[in-house]
Amino acid sequence: MSPTSANVSERSQEPPSLAISTVIFGLRPSEASGRPTLWLPLVRRIRQPYLGQWALPGGPLAPSESLQDAASRNLLETTGLAPRYLEQLYAFGGLHRSVGQRLVSIVYWALVQPDEAELTRESENVRWFRADRLERLAFDHNDIVEYALWRLRNKMEYGSIAYHLLGERFTLAQVREVYEAVLDKQLDPANFRRQLRATPHIEATDEYLTGTRHRPPRLYRYAGPVPDGSTRQSQAVRAP
Repeated sequence: MSPTSANVSERSQEPPSLAISTVIFGLRPSEASGRPTLWLPLVRRIRQPYLGQWALPGGPLAPSESLQDAASRNLLETTGLAPRYLEQLYAFGGLHRSVGQRLVSIVYWALVQPDEAELTRESENVRWFRADRLERLAFDHNDIVEYALWRLRNKMEYGSIAYHLLGERFTLAQVREVYEAVLDKQLDPANFRRQLRATPHIEATDEYLTGTRHRPPRLYRYAGPVPDGSTRQSQAVRAP
């Protein structure tokens, strides 16, 4: 048996290693149409396994920190981001998701507003990618992103989710663009506007969007309950 094989065999008998990863969703304009589309930042791995491949930002869990603190620290260290909305998504613990020692990842997901997304420290090893055009990522991170997208789409019925991707003030058209970007389909503007105006937590302000070529649209605000995404915990384990 070669030394490498022996090391892999020995590691396979060790207790599972625990790591933290985060899926971060933000809106960026499409290269073709300029309309908002869903993007996420990835980091290039600088060590084995999967050397050189793109992966979700994350890292090991320190013995003295909570899961949430580890997620926040890893995000700040790898991307420079400190999202206001951070929620635990799932625990991924498939038997063969990593080479050698078994790896269990506690995955968080975050939504960032445009001003937050601009703080990303992009470099050769940190870059934003369109969520619907991902190449093959390290580990099972494609599966994790797909699951996060599924969760996001199912939570769009809760009004506050869309507004975590917008600023404090927004137009009704901007809200529709969020829904279209997340759901990946076109919505009828008139019907959507009518339904949104009937939503009790959407309040019109006395402000208008400036800098438009046509009649300035009115700005609205979300005034409903905002879930604390940083405190929600999920105990379920999903094997990829």
